[in-house]
Amino acid sequence: MSQWPDTRLLDLLGIELPILQAPMAGSTGSAMAIAVSNAGGLGSLPCATLNLEQISAELHAFKQACNGPLNLNFFCHQPPEPDPARDAAWKQALKPYYAELGADFDAPTPVSNRAPFDDAPCSLVEAFKPAVVSFHFGLPEAGLLARVKATGAKVLSSATTVDEAIWLEQHGCDAIIAMGYEAGGHRGMFLSTDLNTQVGTLALVPQVVDAVSVPVIAAGGIGDHRGIVAALALGASGVQLGTAYLLCPEAKVSAAHRQALQTTKDSETALTNLFTGRPARGITTRIMRELGPISALAPRFPLAGGALMPLRAISEPNGSSDFSNLWSGQAARLARALPAGELTRSLAERALAQLRR
Repeated sequence: MSQWPDTRLLDLLGIELPILQAPMAGSTGSAMAIAVSNAGGLGSLPCATLNLEQISAELHAFKQACNGPLNLNFFCHQPPEPDPARDAAWKQALKPYYAELGADFDAPTPVSNRAPFDDAPCSLVEAFKPAVVSFHFGLPEAGLLARVKATGAKVLSSATTVDEAIWLEQHGCDAIIAMGYEAGGHRGMFLSTDLNTQVGTLALVPQVVDAVSVPVIAAGGIGDHRGIVAALALGASGVQLGTAYLLCPEAKVSAAHRQALQTTKDSETALTNLFTGRPARGITTRIMRELGPISALAPRFPLAGGALMPLRAISEPNGSSDFSNLWSGQAARLARALPAGELTRSLAERALAQLRR
């Protein structure tokens, strides 16, 4: 018999521990997923920034090293309509930085892209048949979602409000990630673009639990065993941790990002749209301070990052994060630099010990 007070999520996903590793596109890969799944949690593979060949290679690596379940995560945003005037205005706002660093302002702007879930990755899901498929920014259109569910995969998605959670359940989600305001990375918001709608984890989780019948996974500001215990007390069936894993050796973060995570204060993150065009929480950097973290000039997701690429190409090799996104939640100081499997087991053991008190 499980020692956990609520086993619905464990039974649904086929895991031993109610701990999910957040996908964190660009910062994690198969090595992290393997370690977490082998420890009894649910490892996740972020697919939005990978092409099909890269996803296939990561899936092969996972299958060679792990028999546990895997979560494939995809974005399901709508590609933006071309807006040359907005693109030009955004690049013009960055012109002083181009001059400062000696970047070629007149060169064509690189394209910053995130692939939305469509027929090609859906076919890959049908071939691989992962245990879990999760989405960010809502759900894909009904035909694609039906194909995913037909593989037997359990479907998860993030809700940042109670209304979003209800919508997700009505449209076929098997479990819902209640993503609090504290969480790092991109906000999963999809029914509103107004940041004033966003709710903290402590308030969001119990209201989502009351509003839906499927298991709820708490996310945002959960950095250690105490956060796990609190989330379970609020009615969550499990937790999803992201920033807590970024100091693990399996994390694919730069030395500058790792250093920033170790030194940042709880008050030194902000929601910003400068790097992609959608609000995402990260450690405050120079460009966020000087332009403001939210800019009406930033092109729609995912195009805003293109004009920053030449600046990053010059500054990052010199150890500067002035123009880089350093995604982080508000509880970064709770993270520990342990191997991901060891961290997962430690979090679970300490949470259970506290639950038994």
